[in-house]
Amino acid sequence: MPIRTARVLVLAAVFACAACGLVYELALVALGSYLIGNSVTQASIVLSVMVFAMGIGSLAAKPLQSRAVVAFAAVEGALALLGGLSVLALYAAYAWLGLYVPALVVVAFVVGGLIGAEIPLLMTLLQRIRKQDAGSAVADLFAADYVGALLGGLAFPFLLLPLFGHIKGTLLVGAGNAVAGMAVVLWLFRGQVRRGARLMLWGGLAGVLAVLGGTYALADRFEVSARQALYRDPIALAERTAYQEIVITRGLKLSGRSDLRLFLNGDLQFSSVDEYRYHEALVHPALAGTRGNVLILGGGDGLALREVLRYRDVRRVTLVELDPEMVRLARTYGELAALNRRAFEDPRVDVVNADGFSWLRERVGAGSGAGGFDSVIVDFPDPDDVSTAKLYSVEFYGLLKRVLAPGGRFVVQSGSPFFAPRSFWCIERTIREAGLATVPYHVDVPSFGDWGYVLATPGDAPPPLRMDPTVTGLRFLDEGVLRASSVFARDLRRDDVDVNTLIKPKLLDYQRQEWRDL
Repeated sequence: MPIRTARVLVLAAVFACAACGLVYELALVALGSYLIGNSVTQASIVLSVMVFAMGIGSLAAKPLQSRAVVAFAAVEGALALLGGLSVLALYAAYAWLGLYVPALVVVAFVVGGLIGAEIPLLMTLLQRIRKQDAGSAVADLFAADYVGALLGGLAFPFLLLPLFGHIKGTLLVGAGNAVAGMAVVLWLFRGQVRRGARLMLWGGLAGVLAVLGGTYALADRFEVSARQALYRDPIALAERTAYQEIVITRGLKLSGRSDLRLFLNGDLQFSSVDEYRYHEALVHPALAGTRGNVLILGGGDGLALREVLRYRDVRRVTLVELDPEMVRLARTYGELAALNRRAFEDPRVDVVNADGFSWLRERVGAGSGAGGFDSVIVDFPDPDDVSTAKLYSVEFYGLLKRVLAPGGRFVVQSGSPFFAPRSFWCIERTIREAGLATVPYHVDVPSFGDWGYVLATPGDAPPPLRMDPTVTGLRFLDEGVLRASSVFARDLRRDDVDVNTLIKPKLLDYQRQEWRDL
């Protein structure tokens, strides 16, 4: 083979290995974000451990350079097997063993070490084809490496995840590592490997491909079993969207009553047995004043929307939900649509699929914010990662204040003042820091426990905590319950909290500490 062609093929192997290596890193970061939340911590653990391990792997590869061909084949086989199975193994550790973080560190270290061993071996193989000065050889190799990393970084979110999913996508990448090992060692450098060793390498890499292929065939069944292990009731529906994992479970109480539950990224959003308590307490205090034009941020399940539509004098409702798949399910999934009373079919409802923060910022920036909404319902998931913590920041509430009509009010679901008191009072203080007067209150929702809200309005006078006497059909909330809800026992009151901002998301620290303590 011409020297130039051989060099191109080795650099192509560098390119492919770099792409595969970056996909492994991104897959581990994404898995931790899905299962644990707190994407910053997950990224920090994975990247720091893997980069450290890459240095160790590079040093460990130095003695192997004399047998670079065989060593590279062995490294690629091990990396294909371990990297390809990494997501599946970690998912199993999380679902059945409860050892996710220790397993993540071990997997990240081993995979990182194997990735680090690739570069010295590939450099040795490149120099065997044609000697180069060190600077030129490093420049060629790193150029191919960085371009391959670019391809892997783009392929993971835009190709592998949408088309194959997390587990199958990583298995395919593992197969790519095995093929790279075969191409370089068993074809390009086959003359430098004795026949017996070559047959053993063929058998080993073929065995790796067989394991990955068999696992690929069983991946769907494994994912169903592992996912079911995380939930008490049978899973009725599971979807991975571009933004989150949506799971609906269906159980049966001893009374014979069905219990439909919605989970987003593993966090319970509601139980059909008692969701009316949560949503009545969330919506009706905020709609006790003017309510002609209502904004709902979040609430893609349509249950808060159902409560808003009880009022005939509501002329228009704008619901801003990031994930269009959540709204689609709320419209079309029979039991969920029945639970929200097909609220999305009401002609007064306008659905916008957008990030709530960005949507508010664009509205305020366009000058269309002032005097907009009489009432705002903020029904976001709990702030357990950076992307949701920004929706509980001073900056966010400042934007929200500017879209309120004169005399308008808004309410924020604020977590549990019992299980996470510092988180709850951090949200309340953050709203006050944005120049709003607040009234915190809480009710008992059996599926969640003691759950809290903050009602707010611009100015210095706190809004009255009341409900409109004309509203009918409520199952839980009345004036007596509402009066009692504003009383907090002494052990639930906290004032030792900081404000949550975009730059300093203290709420994340409180959430992480308090829920971990449970």
